[in-house]
Amino acid sequence: MASPETKPATAGARYSAAGAVARLLGRFSSARRKYGLEWWILIAGAAVILFSIYLAAFPATIARYDPLDQEAGPQMSAPSRAHPMGTDNLSRDVLSRMIHGSRTILGVAFAAAILSSLIGIPLGLLSGFVGGALDRVLSLVMDSIYSFPGLILAIAFAAMLGPGVVNITLSVAVIYIPTYFRLVRGQTLSIKEELYVEAARAIGAPRRTILGRYIFPNVIATVVVVFSLNIADAIMTEAALSYIGLGLPAGIPDWGMDLSMGKKFLPSGVWWMITFPGAMISLLALGFTMLGEGLSEILNPRLLEK
Repeated sequence: MASPETKPATAGARYSAAGAVARLLGRFSSARRKYGLEWWILIAGAAVILFSIYLAAFPATIARYDPLDQEAGPQMSAPSRAHPMGTDNLSRDVLSRMIHGSRTILGVAFAAAILSSLIGIPLGLLSGFVGGALDRVLSLVMDSIYSFPGLILAIAFAAMLGPGVVNITLSVAVIYIPTYFRLVRGQTLSIKEELYVEAARAIGAPRRTILGRYIFPNVIATVVVVFSLNIADAIMTEAALSYIGLGLPAGIPDWGMDLSMGKKFLPSGVWWMITFPGAMISLLALGFTMLGEGLSEILNPRLLEK
């Protein structure tokens, strides 16, 4: 039998949990009414992303076969109940390869976006805040990188570094560093002239405090939007590199590689080997694009005034 002290604590915990759920639902309903279509675009994109992350984290819950198993079924079998997405030319289950491939493409895209932001954001803050010779040199370097088409630059780095998860991540990350740099630098140049930043300087606040407390918080909202859109672009870039043979080794399930393999059998009527990888790449990139566009509209100050 529970002691008298235990019962009130349990009841309080239940009440607080129910209250938290009620407040969360209330905020959800309020946001839905306030933002309208933008809110549903964000939710649709988030749903696609969360489902893809679930597949990447727990592939065994849906995948019935090992993605490298060459005895999963008949060779180039059409979609059926046993193999909902069919099998490829090596008798591997396409559905299992799609599920396990989500881990590969999400891992590379997230890692590339995080790495590029960790380099581009600090450099943009320093360049815009310090100015002078440092700003001119960094701007020149970043503009030089930005002048190259992204895919061509990624191909050059991938060809130089060779195949591999780390190498392909670095190749994709390089092309997005100037994006973060230019965005953060431009906003830093504008924000550092605001009155509250001048007031912080007047009271003797250190540069690190001004950057961390007054400038960076006003930059991060836009960075979140760009981060989401960059992941969408990184997904397409990684798939393109794998498609032309500059991506990952053959032993790693990858949608771009499967897309490249499937194109050879399309004239023979084997449509499923190219359809499902292409659809998964497009759907996941669309999910991140919708998330970024929804965040962009919701975080837009002009929209909040309506």
